[in-house]
Amino acid sequence: MSITMQRLHLTHPLHFVIGLTLWCIWFVAVYGGHAIACSVAPPAPEQGVFTLVNAMLLVVSITAIALLAVLTVGCCRMARRHEGRLRFNATVSAGLYLFSTLSVVFAAMPIIGIPPCL
Repeated sequence: MSITMQRLHLTHPLHFVIGLTLWCIWFVAVYGGHAIACSVAPPAPEQGVFTLVNAMLLVVSITAIALLAVLTVGCCRMARRHEGRLRFNATVSAGLYLFSTLSVVFAAMPIIGIPPCL
């Protein structure tokens, strides 16, 4: 377990792709889930944005935002502790995590303003 955690430390180059991969998984889950929910049990348009579909999409989005934000802050803290290559890896990872976090926020904004299944 210790060796695995050391390999996946926040200064590891694998974190260059983890943020964007998490964003892709979120994107597929939210938009795929939205399509399935609308085909199986579409809510009435009179309900507006306050539907179970939007609530579930918002919960998934907030969870993704929280996870990506925690990883962003963690990488920023690691970048301050290290120097050289490890600092570079942590800084680039933090930037990519921040980009992924902002991408989730931007793409999730319609959830709180547009009724589902229009």
